[in-house]
Amino acid sequence: MSWIEALILGIIQGLTEFLPVSSSGHLEIGSVLLDAQSSDNLLFAVIVHLATALATIVVFKKDILTLLKDIFKFQWNESTQFAAKILLSMLPVFVVAIFFKDQIEELFVGNLVLVGSMLLITGGLLLFAHYKKDGEKNVGYLSAFTIGLAQAFAVLPGISRSGSTIATALILGVERSKAARFSFLMVLIPILGASLLELLDYAENTGTHTINTSSLIIGFLAAFGSGFLACKWMIKIVRKGKLTYFAIYCFIVGFIAILSA
Repeated sequence: MSWIEALILGIIQGLTEFLPVSSSGHLEIGSVLLDAQSSDNLLFAVIVHLATALATIVVFKKDILTLLKDIFKFQWNESTQFAAKILLSMLPVFVVAIFFKDQIEELFVGNLVLVGSMLLITGGLLLFAHYKKDGEKNVGYLSAFTIGLAQAFAVLPGISRSGSTIATALILGVERSKAARFSFLMVLIPILGASLLELLDYAENTGTHTINTSSLIIGFLAAFGSGFLACKWMIKIVRKGKLTYFAIYCFIVGFIAILSA
């Protein structure tokens, strides 16, 4: 992977991570278009996902600091309950990562039919959520677990993590801004944990990897910069409920991907 390919794919990741259009699906499509497919695609995907996770931390730093401060009061307060819901939402993706890691890795091979089909599913889910009457609920424990199930399915390239989790929350009647906040914060620990494990594996098996370090660094910086800007901008758009535009986009890109396979 050249530095220009890493730059383009990093920007794609940063821009699409916070849009409900599947960053992993776009990375797969971008890899095929740039002919940058290799056994290191998953490692690169983890690196740029780590970059956008760090961008999320920067954007939500006040929320995160408040949560940490309240948690260390060791009281069953609102922040502690929110943290418990975050942990509950992580269970499904944790199970998937532990028991289906190898199967997931096999999906990241530039299969445009799979990516396109999953984008169509994402578009349908967004469209369904758009016509759901706005709710006023907080994220409860059952809804947190259900949203976590949606996040687990989003390991498939083409299923948008933010799109599936936000849409599921809206369908469950969660208030729009609270759905967006929960969606963006719930992913931090899984992504950071997965990134750490993959980086450790990379460090132990450097001889089996062909991607150069400079491409990883360039991809990381590109994803962080574009992700930071996109996060601040796209959170507002998601909260306004403009999901039909994203649904149409997913349908168009999905059909193009399938027809291009």
